Amino acid sequence: MLRMGSECESMLHLAAEAFQANNFELAADIYQCQLACVGDPGSRLELLVKRADALAFGGKIAEAFEVYRQASEIDKLKPAHLSNLVDYLSDSIRRQDRGGIHGSRWRTGEERGGPGSGFEDFSCGICLSFLFEPVTLPCGHCFCKKCLERERKEKERSVMCKECRDSSKVADLQTYRVNVVLSSLLAKWFPTFHQADRLRREGNGLYAERKMEAALEKYNQAILTAPTDHILFSNRSQIHSSLKQHDRALRDAEMACRLMPFWSECHVRKAQASVSLGRTENALREYLICLSIEPDCRLAKTEAHKLLSDFLAPVTDQVPEHISDCTNFLSSRTHIKNSIIEPVQTLSPGLSSSESPSSAARWSDGSLGKTKSHLLKRKRRSTEEEEEPQEEISYQKKFKCEPLQGLNSLGSVSSDLLDPTDLECSLCMRLFYEPVTTPCGHTFCLRCLERCLDHNPRCPLCKEELSEYLVQRQYCKTVLIENLISKYLPSEFIERQKIHEEEMAELSNLNKSVPIFVCTMAFPTVPCPLHIFEPCYRLMIRRCMETGTNCFGMCLEDDLKGFAGYGCLLEIRNVKFFSDGRSVVDTIGRRRFKIIQHRERDGYNTADVEYLEDVKVEGLAERELQSLHDAVYDQALVWVNSLKAEQKQRIEGHFGPMPKKDPELQASPNGPSWCWWLLAVLPLEGRAQLPFLAITSLKDRLSGIRKVLLFMSQSRPR
Repeated sequence: MLRMGSECESMLHLAAEAFQANNFELAADIYQCQLACVGDPGSRLELLVKRADALAFGGKIAEAFEVYRQASEIDKLKPAHLSNLVDYLSDSIRRQDRGGIHGSRWRTGEERGGPGSGFEDFSCGICLSFLFEPVTLPCGHCFCKKCLERERKEKERSVMCKECRDSSKVADLQTYRVNVVLSSLLAKWFPTFHQADRLRREGNGLYAERKMEAALEKYNQAILTAPTDHILFSNRSQIHSSLKQHDRALRDAEMACRLMPFWSECHVRKAQASVSLGRTENALREYLICLSIEPDCRLAKTEAHKLLSDFLAPVTDQVPEHISDCTNFLSSRTHIKNSIIEPVQTLSPGLSSSESPSSAARWSDGSLGKTKSHLLKRKRRSTEEEEEPQEEISYQKKFKCEPLQGLNSLGSVSSDLLDPTDLECSLCMRLFYEPVTTPCGHTFCLRCLERCLDHNPRCPLCKEELSEYLVQRQYCKTVLIENLISKYLPSEFIERQKIHEEEMAELSNLNKSVPIFVCTMAFPTVPCPLHIFEPCYRLMIRRCMETGTNCFGMCLEDDLKGFAGYGCLLEIRNVKFFSDGRSVVDTIGRRRFKIIQHRERDGYNTADVEYLEDVKVEGLAERELQSLHDAVYDQALVWVNSLKAEQKQRIEGHFGPMPKKDPELQASPNGPSWCWWLLAVLPLEGRAQLPFLAITSLKDRLSGIRKVLLFMSQSRPR
């Protein structure tokens, strides 16, 4: 008995592995074999469900439903038993639609705004409707404020951006406020949609107070104002359901599906209305469509489980009102296949799922081939069915309205409403360039905002604290505002871009107007870490990085001229920022230069420079130079090795170990790197170090270093 139990466990494990490996036929056969030696009802039910799952995923859906039916005779199937079936059915709908004529548009965002809605560029990525009270997330994407709040409440987790799928940047959602610029702009460009949204909010408030008739009146007004907004029809469907007007609820839900076929909520509304009218097979199909669009919709998954469980339950004498003709439904494979697995016909904008052409593709079963689709004929419906009343005013006639206010015939914003001043930065008074929006809802050019934060970590307009925003440095561009500028103000955008490029070209010129950091001595090839805290130098460092040069000049301070006539170009290797705006910049010396002319820019010094290079020598002079170089190098080694261990360790920790001799003496225009390392570590004042930068003769530089070393050895205490 023990051995038999062990063999059964082994076979069940093998079946599970086969299922995971997509070998569904093998899994189904193993489960069938195991059923022969299992008598316990609970175990038998589990095996039947697993066999049915394998058959379903293997494409034998009709056989699968027969096995599910057998399992339901043992006990009512629970959601856990039907989870795989629901996943399979919804996934099949998704796969089928991807292969249809609209397959390339499956949830790509092209369906946003709805067909002919006129606000495709201004829609929310969550509700797919017109943006109302837009909030900009740190990633730069905008959504309705209410949509974000509902997402956070329903999902009970941090909000994930529907555009970039990023949740890491979204902190406390309650701190984000409505985008002031965008909200004002949309209200001006689209007063019709804006008014409809206000009516919708008022209707929602009345609905929350259980004032159904008043809420319905608000939604009727809103739909007359904006008859292409799918959310209005979806929400009015809910109101009709609350008023027990289920026929009207279904018609509104169907209209929402026509307007926005890839929005899951309208399919939920349609399913709910269908259940209330006793059309449970239609309801199940709509829930499956919803799950094919939004797999994690808990409501749709729960209701689909319930309906499937009812469908598969054994038929008794007392047939529930909403599941009549269950005998025919369960006994006929064709009915099972075509009622529950009736395909989601290609969801064209003007066609609901119940109005698809007869040529729509059908799911096929290898054993049955293609069969003609028929909806289930219910026993009670055949005797009690009444003709539904027609809507007094045709929706199609309602939709043949004049062009919406603010839109031309192409659905673009009217040129009369376009005003570049609506999209100007309040700091530079120019058209936004790389617009960024703060959590408090104010928008600025990226560089304008950074310059303000250099001086004060508060919003330039409302003075709200932005220290956390400054720490994170999540300066992502507000995508919608940038898109609006490039689309609706193309000439102004090109001019603004040209100005920016000219400024960047000027800033990236490393011969004219080179930024100068007036601080200390710096030498070629030698590291020079800097602590940046003054606003003008924060700006300077940031510009160096933005232009891509990553370079600036370092000069010694001079009481008369402001800074010395010679310096060294530094290259930024890394920057570490702190919460108060300070930073530590890791730089290394590159080239020496001579100041030709100096000036000032935005609080820091700049200069036109001329770069210096050592003059090369040949023949006898080169051999003499090599001899001098070797002698001075040995002398330098003696001095370095004479240092105390603690002192030497501190020097090497800051500047690194002393470089070795260069293979070719005159290969570098700055001469051997060890010379500059030694000058950096020798205990000399800046004024004594400065002349070495100006020397373009390696022989003279080596001679000067030898004199310094000789002086150091003579002055050392004995």
